Amino acid sequence: MTIRTFQAGDDVAQVSIYNEAGADLPKFKPATIDEVRRRCRAPDFDPTTRFYAVVNDRPVGYIMFQPNGRLGFPWCRRGHEQQAEALLEHALTAMKQRGLRRAFSAYRGDWPLQRDFLIRHGFEQTHEMINYALDLVEMPTPAARPSAMISPLKPEDIPTILALGQGVLRITDSIELENYFFHNPYFPPDAAFVLRSKSDEVPVAIGMLVTHQSYAHPKQIDAAMPCFRLGAFGTEGMTTKRVNGLFSFLALDNRDLTPCGLDLLGYATNRLQATEVETFAAQVPSHAEHLVRFYKSLFRRQGSFPIFERDL
Repeated sequence: MTIRTFQAGDDVAQVSIYNEAGADLPKFKPATIDEVRRRCRAPDFDPTTRFYAVVNDRPVGYIMFQPNGRLGFPWCRRGHEQQAEALLEHALTAMKQRGLRRAFSAYRGDWPLQRDFLIRHGFEQTHEMINYALDLVEMPTPAARPSAMISPLKPEDIPTILALGQGVLRITDSIELENYFFHNPYFPPDAAFVLRSKSDEVPVAIGMLVTHQSYAHPKQIDAAMPCFRLGAFGTEGMTTKRVNGLFSFLALDNRDLTPCGLDLLGYATNRLQATEVETFAAQVPSHAEHLVRFYKSLFRRQGSFPIFERDL
């Protein structure tokens, strides 16, 4: 057995391996050649982040990782599961060589084989990503608060947003975060809006609203699948699922949390008047307990998936 990086034709082998290895898993969705080829032909595709175990010139297993530290499971053809260990070690070594300090992985909570494999190799479940939905007809009537000043996010607000999102945001560099908000190909800069203090106009909370008629309806996707939702705080820099009507917000854990959240949610509701969106979608990491409390009080929980992490 040898391990090598991606070569032409491996996209077809990858689909075959994945569909064979995962066929019996709950709610398994087979991969297609078109979707894998699309990813392999993307401008930012890096063939050195995918490794294939080859036996007798035939790929029998593969693993891949992303520059943000996300690591895939080592999928292997039946009868070749023993190659998983070598694939994992190969990927972890490559990640270390790139200077990554931590690896994380996300799979369905009802896939015990993947969970147990990761735990055996030093990963631990650190939190869940919880998905929520709220129909607009179930929205509470917002109270009129003259002190609520909501306006578009400005580049000079970024340092304050970093402080508000400490422990939640995955991007912690101010330049990268500014690019995320203002130069994102999947939502416009005005998707982000801030609630400002009336006294000095400093942001006390930030909200996000992502809408596009081509994006998925929150009630038509499997909320237990490990899909990070575009625009949800805590998914910055991730490969994401684009969901129509995604609402997310950040605020400090204090007595103003709920009023801030309601103000931002009310503002987002008004912005939906010109759309056909009828349902808000949301996603929040479980370790952001103050945000979870807010969503739990208003939104309906759809499902969740676990996140496993380990140091490199």
